[in-house]
Amino acid sequence: MKELNNTTRDIARELARKYSTMTHDELDILESVLVPMKFAKGEIILKEGDLANLPAIVELKHKYNCSVMVDEAHGLGVFGRQGRGVCDHFGLTDEVDLIMGTFSKSLASIGGFIASDKDTINYLRHTCRTYIFSASNTPAATAAALEALHIIEQEPERIEHLWKVTRYALRRFKEEGFEIGDTESPIIPLYVRDIDKTFLVTKLAYEAGVFINPVIPPACAPQDTLVRFALMATHTEEQVERGVQALAKIFRAQGIIR
Repeated sequence: MKELNNTTRDIARELARKYSTMTHDELDILESVLVPMKFAKGEIILKEGDLANLPAIVELKHKYNCSVMVDEAHGLGVFGRQGRGVCDHFGLTDEVDLIMGTFSKSLASIGGFIASDKDTINYLRHTCRTYIFSASNTPAATAAALEALHIIEQEPERIEHLWKVTRYALRRFKEEGFEIGDTESPIIPLYVRDIDKTFLVTKLAYEAGVFINPVIPPACAPQDTLVRFALMATHTEEQVERGVQALAKIFRAQGIIR
């Protein structure tokens, strides 16, 4: 029995290493990782990405007795009731074991949080090195994040406008021939698939008055490099259109789109 457990644990670790990241339509791969890992106590599968099929992932959680952790970095302030995130969007907050998020995106501050049951949080407090050896958040940053939460709750029209300009941007990028995948959020990936060109278009866009973020290895595979076009609730359709036109000109000049 000991030999069997070692074998399944080795298989699980190898699969987890090979498929440490995967797209949201690769739940069959996720399940192939979980099959051997159900024998390995204490192992946790993590998922990252844009908008995961959380209901399907929760089904796998119950099927293989594993834990689910959701990173709400791009979900908080955007999805769900009053911007409560992707877990709330799917009505699965109570089914997710750990929910983490940042204060540096929708809340326009610094810091972050992780939420779970009392026992799990106490465990993390005493064993998580990144928490133990870090300082508390500053009062000013905490107050700024708290006020941002109040604005999100009291001014729902901001989220409504954010989704309006997001839908406009998604439509326009598709019309111009950009490869944006199946994104459903205000963080729109524009695939470049070339490391040097990713840096180049970022520089040219900045010179044209458009700020975009490059995503390169190790954050992605070398063939999956991209830039992020990030929208805010204060952007207008006119600003989005100016950005789309500027980027379309740059991407065509570099032979990325036709």
